[in-house]
Amino acid sequence: MCGIVGYVGQKQALEVVVAGLRRLEYRGYDSAGVAVIADGALEVRKKAGKLANLESLIGTDPLPQSTTGIGHTRWATHGGPTDSNAHPHVSEDSSIAVIHNGIIENFAELREELTAAGVTLSSETDTEVAAHLLAATMPAAGGNLTDAMRMVCQRLEGAFTLVAIDKAQPDLVVAARRNSPLVVGLGEGENFVASDVSAFVDHTRNALELGQDQIVTITPSGVDVITFEGGPAEVTPFTVDWDAAAAEKGGFDLFMLKEIAEQPKAVADSLRGRFDADNRLQLDEMRLSDVDLRGITKVVVVACGTAFHAGMVAKYAVEHWTRIPVEVELASEFRYRDPIVGPDSLVIAISQSGETMDTLMALRHAKAQGARTLAICNTVGSTIPRECDAVLYTYAGPEIAVASTKAFLTQIVAAYLVGLYLAQVREQMSAADISDVMEDLKGMPQKVDLVLDTVEPVRAIARTFANSTSVLFIGRHVGYPVALEGALKLKELAYMHAEGFAAGELKHGPIALIEDGVPVVVILPSPSDRLHDKMISAIQEVRARGAVIIAIAEEGDEKILNFSDHVIRVPVTPSLMQPLVSTVPLQVFACEMATAKGHDVDQPRNLAKSVTVE
Repeated sequence: MCGIVGYVGQKQALEVVVAGLRRLEYRGYDSAGVAVIADGALEVRKKAGKLANLESLIGTDPLPQSTTGIGHTRWATHGGPTDSNAHPHVSEDSSIAVIHNGIIENFAELREELTAAGVTLSSETDTEVAAHLLAATMPAAGGNLTDAMRMVCQRLEGAFTLVAIDKAQPDLVVAARRNSPLVVGLGEGENFVASDVSAFVDHTRNALELGQDQIVTITPSGVDVITFEGGPAEVTPFTVDWDAAAAEKGGFDLFMLKEIAEQPKAVADSLRGRFDADNRLQLDEMRLSDVDLRGITKVVVVACGTAFHAGMVAKYAVEHWTRIPVEVELASEFRYRDPIVGPDSLVIAISQSGETMDTLMALRHAKAQGARTLAICNTVGSTIPRECDAVLYTYAGPEIAVASTKAFLTQIVAAYLVGLYLAQVREQMSAADISDVMEDLKGMPQKVDLVLDTVEPVRAIARTFANSTSVLFIGRHVGYPVALEGALKLKELAYMHAEGFAAGELKHGPIALIEDGVPVVVILPSPSDRLHDKMISAIQEVRARGAVIIAIAEEGDEKILNFSDHVIRVPVTPSLMQPLVSTVPLQVFACEMATAKGHDVDQPRNLAKSVTVE
């Protein structure tokens, strides 16, 4: 969620920070603010609403030139999206400014402590207590902001990234992380901290991964990292392998349209380099032995939102190839139901950002029970893959639009690779059979490309139904999670009622929602699939009650023409691969319908790209 940028160097800090915040807008936010140090004083500007509001404020009330600054885009947790609740927050003596991502769970008792000490708080946020605590701790820390940060962090509970500047120490920025994303950018005569590398990739591709419970101090000439206890900290350098242009729209009107168009390449990149010198499948980082994997008796996928739907698709393939039972769990519910996992369980955590808090906490609960863990993630160096026993990166490149598109397809591909890897290790598939499936997967980018070449009719259909109050989606087998994903995209972007159902469940209740004129999107399997006739029966049931049928059907499926009002064609594809093509028209459908309604497609209301609070 919240975007964080900190800079110290030779450039104008305000320009660097605001540009960084603009690159982080995809994370979702409802207010923005900056703070700089100039002439021995803190200068703060902040405003509710979009970044443009902040820039307008700075235009009428300019900030002085400065080479040290911090910036923040806030997604409201404690307190509404108001000017006073926007970050940065400043200590009562105006000496320290703080920005924060996450939730400080013991803020109420800390707030009472500060109030009892005579401190006047000016916001409803949990963040403000950190600013006052830092100022109150400075004397005991000998005026050293890093030491004060370390002492304060030891008192805080919850998930947080804190970034602070002190007017008495104008050439440094101090930041701390616990259960919340933070990366360091390494420049020449300048350094950066941010919640995402996209904030500083225009300036440097050299970065550091920060570990759990670590504090970093950046100056123009160096970076120092310690633990919350004050000891030396291990950090891992890495290089960002994409440039700033990858985060720009590239001629498209919307980031979402650009990312939909990038899906063939993203799928191909996810498949690249997956065989070793012995022609055996390999993952990116594997710290589990073949013996460990042969002992697995259950696979549990934990994920949220779109990633959850990817896990549902994967269940069909992984069970088919490995004969291991697969459970797919909402990460937010997982640890609260006392799940049964242990050393014979493989828990797969799927997260685009690698920082999804619900998924991270589910992962940690699984690890505490002794389970083996594996991450499917797009963000190298993020928390979830660092804490897992094995990792498979999706290599989809930056995904800026809040609504996930290429992440979904590449997560399915990655999960399939995990299933094939398990089948290989457990000798449940021959090398030839694995190779055959890989050939099918390698053919998918071209088929996704074919879908993208023929989506203009999808846009026209979406505009036709732009004034509908409800759209229903139905499917069976792997088509069922595709239906759920199609409905989710429409909810996220068009702000309308949309539901996905397993088609066989219609008669058990949902068919009551069907009325004259309601659009029903049907994800059809291949005509050669035994479920095709079952889907035709479901179509007849809803059509008899007045539904308008929009069918996603394979080329050559002529039978559907007698039972549908609109047909959207996709290439002929093996059943388990069909979600990789049938999802794409649903993404375009949702995007076009939202556009027709006049909504902000890339930054839909109330949503954030990376949900880093539980």
